[in-house]
Amino acid sequence: MQEWIYPLCVVGLGYTVLGLTGFGSALVIVPLLAWRWPLPEVVALTLLMDVPASMFHSGLNWRQVQWAELIRLLPGLVVGSLLGLWLTHEVHSNWPLLVLGVYVALVGLNALRQPSAARAPVAPFWAYGVGTAVGVVEMMFGTAGPLVVAWLSRRVPDIQAMRASTPMIITVAASTVLFGLAWDGRLSSPELWSRWLVLVMMAMGGIWLGHRLAHRVPVARLRQIICGLLVVSGGMLALNALQ
Repeated sequence: MQEWIYPLCVVGLGYTVLGLTGFGSALVIVPLLAWRWPLPEVVALTLLMDVPASMFHSGLNWRQVQWAELIRLLPGLVVGSLLGLWLTHEVHSNWPLLVLGVYVALVGLNALRQPSAARAPVAPFWAYGVGTAVGVVEMMFGTAGPLVVAWLSRRVPDIQAMRASTPMIITVAASTVLFGLAWDGRLSSPELWSRWLVLVMMAMGGIWLGHRLAHRVPVARLRQIICGLLVVSGGMLALNALQ
């Protein structure tokens, strides 16, 4: 039992963050669990937990999910996932991750400095390019959540609707990535599935706890938490690329 205390605490923390903000579970879980287990197994395990946990999160916030945004991003997600699958065999440099990290951190900093007045939304046409970028990033790095939030922050003025919509988009992106991993034979390990069985219920508990906390936090404070998490997650991505 002692060997499971640390993984359970990490997973509980990661999915409490997701339940509160709508993203960020992988940015917490992957680096912390990689101290204990091999990184490729940790990424696959996190994606396997992300799909049911994100669906549970969206179920708790079903009426606030912006389905139109998912539909707009869907064609790009498919193209980006295929492109990312090809790039994983062609690109061995970390510079794309560095660019992503800097971009996400700048988006978070800019949002923190912006006044509370609403800004003009981005044109829907850009959803094709953003969807492609999300598909590529999720396939290559498994951390497309900050990019999704950066897009929705310019499309969805309601912070609770943005928080509800992000996990549903990530569910679609993660499912596509898992299909590629299964095709590559990286989901066939019995040990992977035994760990998933132990940890997935903790993931659900974290989602529920974060969901309860989100409705007790003022909207302005929740916005600050999400923007701050964008800055931290972008910095972590950039730091991982430099290392």
